Amino acid sequence: MPSAAFADRPQKKLCLFDVDGTLSLARQSASPEMKAALRALRKKMVIGFVGGSDLVKITEQLQSGTENVLEEFDYAFAENGLTAYKLGKALPSQSFIEFVGEERYKHLVNFILHYIADMDIPIKRGTFIEFRKGMINVSPIGRNATIQERIEFETLDLKNGYRAGLVSALREKFSDYGLTFSIGGQISFDVFPTGWDKTFALGLVSDENFEEIHFFGDKTYKGGNDYEIYTDPRTIGHAVKNPEDTLRMLNEQFLKD
Repeated sequence: MPSAAFADRPQKKLCLFDVDGTLSLARQSASPEMKAALRALRKKMVIGFVGGSDLVKITEQLQSGTENVLEEFDYAFAENGLTAYKLGKALPSQSFIEFVGEERYKHLVNFILHYIADMDIPIKRGTFIEFRKGMINVSPIGRNATIQERIEFETLDLKNGYRAGLVSALREKFSDYGLTFSIGGQISFDVFPTGWDKTFALGLVSDENFEEIHFFGDKTYKGGNDYEIYTDPRTIGHAVKNPEDTLRMLNEQFLKD
């Protein structure tokens, strides 16, 4: 049974949500309707988000006005849970660079930058590699792309497989690094130590012994960054198409009464 910290929740369940494509469109703010639904759900059960982005970016998408996003969710898992909070208090974190080591990291970065330099895509912007505490995020077009440029790249990527091609090359070249390459969002993919996917967050909630753990995500296919936690036997997975689909499922399954 969950601890006294969650004694006020009628249902002894945890509902976890991916962020991009699930609670909001990629790098955009969650709608007022979504935020209202989450507040209503939190009165019934424990809720949390588990996203691949860093906490600053997730905060921009989920925070309501001047409220602290860490106070609006019971669990906050950024970078797949490698930056984690429970009821606003920080939990132990992990470091990507300590796992990989500076010398091996340099070889990895050099290979990625050379590969992207040779990619023939219509436009390139800036920030092709974003270094985070628990992972790196790689974007062939660059994370500085506008929202419209992101949409256009995603369409081309689905047709031409830019990200899938680079991921395949990295898996072959760095097979001895113990890394996982996970495509997510519209323009990028994450690189992190194997086992540091979103299931990492599940280990941080195990002490509460929830009766059920539900997970909502849009990239639930094999190779997507929601796949591991969606298929994990500890969770009940819900695959969504977009935030509107998430809202529909929440209203149908959890917010009827």
